[in-house]
Amino acid sequence: MQIVSVEAQAFEIPLRKKFAGSVYWMTTRCTVVTRIRTLDGLEAEVYNGDNRSAGRELVRLIQDEIAPRIIGEDSTAYERIWRKAAEISLPNRDRKIAMEAIACVDTAIWDLLGKRANLSVRRLLGGFRKSIPIISIGGYYQDGKTLLDLAKEMEALKRVGMAGCKVKVGGLSPEQDAERVKAAKDGAGDDFIIAVDANRGWNGGDAIRFARLVEHLGIRWFEEPCHWYDDARMMAEVRRNTIIPINAGQSEYSAHGVRRLIDAGAVDVVNFDASEGGGITEWRRAAAACALLDVEMAHHEEPQIAAHMLAGIPHGTYVECFADPDRDPLWPRMLRDPPKIENGILEVPDRPGFGIQIDWDQLGRYRIG
Repeated sequence: MQIVSVEAQAFEIPLRKKFAGSVYWMTTRCTVVTRIRTLDGLEAEVYNGDNRSAGRELVRLIQDEIAPRIIGEDSTAYERIWRKAAEISLPNRDRKIAMEAIACVDTAIWDLLGKRANLSVRRLLGGFRKSIPIISIGGYYQDGKTLLDLAKEMEALKRVGMAGCKVKVGGLSPEQDAERVKAAKDGAGDDFIIAVDANRGWNGGDAIRFARLVEHLGIRWFEEPCHWYDDARMMAEVRRNTIIPINAGQSEYSAHGVRRLIDAGAVDVVNFDASEGGGITEWRRAAAACALLDVEMAHHEEPQIAAHMLAGIPHGTYVECFADPDRDPLWPRMLRDPPKIENGILEVPDRPGFGIQIDWDQLGRYRIG
């Protein structure tokens, strides 16, 4: 059970076109693969994170700062290992990057826990259900994209088995984005889930104006409606002024940050990202806090791990993926035996650990560090 090695590799996959949200754009899909081996021959292999600028630094933190702290530890002592890894976040530094490095290692530890017990992580986390609805992130801003194009995109997502889509908003006026959301809703029909994500693109007043324009459409949630600098207070105000549930948490990197949102009365749904916030161990703390106060759990991206977490608990909502292979060429196209999706439902792999089986012939050529 003793940890004998910790290794990490960073990868960067160029995308064939640019994808834009309200305040950002991307042309690459990045990830870090982490391996941990034990003295008795077990090996974890996981990938997570989509940091588009710090892949090499994540590898350095994992191998140079975290590994010396945890090599020799009992791999089943996940809380102790997490606490020792978290020591790297205490000095003055970019703590978000530190928490992402901790998340890579912690995710591998949970993969080991599952492999040692011969159980999936879904079962380790509670095993509430075997399958879970899956939605795609989409509706990006792209040059020349029309309302008809957006409607057709939703139709296509429904055809490939998605239960719904999280549509990007916040980059135009509330009125213009309301037209886009209506087109998306019309494109796939009433039985297709539509959530909206502003990525902190609006002030409170504009967010409220937008919400009132679209709330009659049955929007599942309104994600990160307000600018970063006073988000909790502004989101609480938006929440008081709309019937649409408010979702946030992906920009937090600790369970303490999630508590801040809950204490402010700012959220109905939390999409805390384990890959950016310290891993499964820290995510469990956030999920427990949400369970006590009837706040639902979502998860920002990373379906290969999120499916296990959200299916393991009773207050999980939907797994998010990028159904468009141009946006995410990694999942599931660079996995062997990819998960099964049918009629909006993802069957969670029941192999030991996370059950991730990377196709190295596909991924290996994109290594950067």
